[in-house]
Amino acid sequence: MPPITPPSPPSPQVSPFRSLCTDCGISRSEDPKRCGRACQFIRPDYPTLEMQAHGRSRQAAREHEAHFGVLQGMHRATLKTPSQGAQWTGITTRLAERLLETGTVDGVLTVKPDAADKWKPEPVLVTRASDLAQCRGMRMGYAPLLSLLEPAIRNGVKRLAVIGIPCQVYALRALERELGLEQLFVIGTPCSDNTTTENFHRFLSLLEPAPERITYLEFRADYHVEIRYDDGRRRAIPFLQLPLSDLPPDFFPLTCKTCVDYTNTLADITVGYMGGEGQQWLLVRNVRGQQMLDLLGDEITLSQPGSAGRRAGAVRGFLQNTLRAAGGLPLRKMPQWLRPVVGWLMPRIGPRGLEFARARVEMKAIETVVHLRREQPARMKSMVPAHVWPLVHPYGLTPSESEMDTTNQD
Repeated sequence: MPPITPPSPPSPQVSPFRSLCTDCGISRSEDPKRCGRACQFIRPDYPTLEMQAHGRSRQAAREHEAHFGVLQGMHRATLKTPSQGAQWTGITTRLAERLLETGTVDGVLTVKPDAADKWKPEPVLVTRASDLAQCRGMRMGYAPLLSLLEPAIRNGVKRLAVIGIPCQVYALRALERELGLEQLFVIGTPCSDNTTTENFHRFLSLLEPAPERITYLEFRADYHVEIRYDDGRRRAIPFLQLPLSDLPPDFFPLTCKTCVDYTNTLADITVGYMGGEGQQWLLVRNVRGQQMLDLLGDEITLSQPGSAGRRAGAVRGFLQNTLRAAGGLPLRKMPQWLRPVVGWLMPRIGPRGLEFARARVEMKAIETVVHLRREQPARMKSMVPAHVWPLVHPYGLTPSESEMDTTNQD
């Protein structure tokens, strides 16, 4: 096969033309009308796409699947030699590197930092394993990743890996059979709350008077945000000390407030942190996911995820604050003197490990129901999959007859 020339990034002048759009890239493609059948925010059909991707749909009776989707295996994991500059130890990047090093794929579709803004994601097709180092780390903002699908295929890619967030992966799966690829490997990362890169800079400025010094930011499962600086300093901020109440109401768009796929259930393997208790959290969903994990060999250490604490109280508190926020009321703020005390207690008695992960999934399900009911009630029937309702039922949220979609029941 002749050398593959990576395509140029999409034109920044082209913008999506729909509401409830995260700019996954399909609206920038040769046939933007495919959004109507590919978008997670129009009429998602998880049972069909799960069957297509994994050979079966999720089964609530199986341990963990009601919350996390189809599972073949689940691990707490860390690379024995962490990758410099990576988020956590760099498992996501290393999986992609191994796919290229072994010739399993021709290219990897992912994002790298924009040349003018290290926090802004820029879609890129990587065809050499050594070039993936430039893609390490976290980006914040919208990235039309799938706009590079057609150029990549035209340039000779037949076996492709994609690293994507849930809304990108959903659209990819919806169109997968039309792409004509010989092989497709999907590495998913969890996502629930995205915003514009400009908004993210505003958030950084609330955390630090010199935000340009920040090189790394990560929400950790121990209820802290970790910040690293260009001089090597590190700082951990308790969640309760974050200036979230100082952010504008539209800081997170309605799409992210109504996302039902925090754990990226249509990926072959999901690489996250929520159930990792300080390590990374791997959800292997099918044979391809296990094949990718096997490529790491003895580079990776795997162990059984733990679980501790109880999530119900934290989730109920989240529900009450979400109801107030959706109704335009101010959030109930904890007294400043009490915050250090609760911040010390939460990592010790709050939900941890898989219980923390379940809490976050239930919180996202609650957010979906509450915000969609208030802002787009006509979309409840089409946008809320059947598997969401059992997650919110313990907290008193049940669907009306008009909110249930009987065409795509699990």
